[in-house]
Amino acid sequence: MVRISIDAMGGDHGPEVTLRGLTKVIERRPDARFLIYGREDTVLPVLDGLPVLRDVSEFTHCEVAVRMDDKPSQALRQGRWKSSMWKAIEAVKNGEADACVSAGNTGALMAMSKFCLRTMADIERPAIAAIWPTMRSESIVLDVGATIGADAQQLVDYAILGAAMANALFDLDRPTVGLLNVGVEEIKGQEEVKEAGRMLREAALNTMRYEGFVEGDDIGKGTVDVVVSEGFAGNIALKTAEGTARQIAGYLREAMSRTLMARIGYLFARGAFQRLGEKMDVRKVNGGVFLGLNGIVVKSHGGADAEGFAAAVELGYEMARSHLLDRTRATLDLYHARKPQVAAGAAAVNE
Repeated sequence: MVRISIDAMGGDHGPEVTLRGLTKVIERRPDARFLIYGREDTVLPVLDGLPVLRDVSEFTHCEVAVRMDDKPSQALRQGRWKSSMWKAIEAVKNGEADACVSAGNTGALMAMSKFCLRTMADIERPAIAAIWPTMRSESIVLDVGATIGADAQQLVDYAILGAAMANALFDLDRPTVGLLNVGVEEIKGQEEVKEAGRMLREAALNTMRYEGFVEGDDIGKGTVDVVVSEGFAGNIALKTAEGTARQIAGYLREAMSRTLMARIGYLFARGAFQRLGEKMDVRKVNGGVFLGLNGIVVKSHGGADAEGFAAAVELGYEMARSHLLDRTRATLDLYHARKPQVAAGAAAVNE
């Protein structure tokens, strides 16, 4: 049984979408159980109309709902201990839930998660990791917006966190890792990226395979299993890809309905177009995992519909089932055990 705490008040649509998303999860993950937090005057009328969900859930009334336009500091000050977002995160801290999912204010969710759960040992800043559909299969891209900028050590930390997630989610013994850069040549890019590349090569971790620098078009190709970037570039890449997918889908719909022959052609190729639509459906890969915390927190897109929110919940479910935290801590321990040896070797070379 996997227990997931839900901030039912988050997102643009509130309980009407989040709870209906949970019913889809139950159909596909019958061993899932939910701890639902929110205002009873808006949550219970929807929950009472979904008896299948009600039977596998516990509801807790919360006085405060964090608004989408609240500043993180304001949300933390006013919503701490009382809001549905805080209570859902706190359930993970207390061991009542295995993962937390919210479609609420991203900044507030990150601030509360970091304050409540704290970061893992030796992790300075958490990252948001997203699942990215590729020509091969799927990849993990991080950071996609938790923080702006990153030094070399933080990029190395992100590589370790992303590799642990790929190991847990894709069952890969040694996932391939690349640093997002403006070129694949070692002389190109910012000094922080080049230094992070050197550190990853010297660490030679047996839990990942560092492949060097990758460029923007390598993300869609699936050149590596994990693409590492600082949050500014990662967030732009994510939003650009989502917008491009919607743009192409719009072009296809327009082209298929333009003429009678086009509509007839669509009928013959309907199965192929349906598979293409599923591949390009951004709802299927909705959900960013907050990595580097002492608990699993998943952020759903605020505008997600029921299917999109269900995808985010299922991502949290898979992370909990595959023991993401244990795998992450094991990889971090291995890296920090090797750091003194690497540093000593570098010093001997310099002498």
